[in-house]
Amino acid sequence: MVGLSHYLILSAILFCLSVAGIFLNRKNVIILLMSIELMLLAVNTNFVAFSHYLGDTAGQIFVFFILTVAAAEAAIGLAILVVLFRNRSTINVEDLDAMKG
Repeated sequence: MVGLSHYLILSAILFCLSVAGIFLNRKNVIILLMSIELMLLAVNTNFVAFSHYLGDTAGQIFVFFILTVAAAEAAIGLAILVVLFRNRSTINVEDLDAMKG
């Protein structure tokens, strides 16, 4: 039987992987965006697990809002990434630090 602690451990592992992805790889913008999405997934797992085990639907409603924000963040982030790649021909963060207006 899968208990609440199993979901919390899974969520903690996902969150630690996303934090490691953000801090260890600061060169690629795509991996940074994927790490942020993984972090939001870990938070959503916590919300759904606690919502189920407490018998309250408020956590599941928050998950829908977070998924909406995550979808908007992914769409806007990838659009900015495409524009930057067309202008600079690279997606390395180190090459994108000097913006000209």
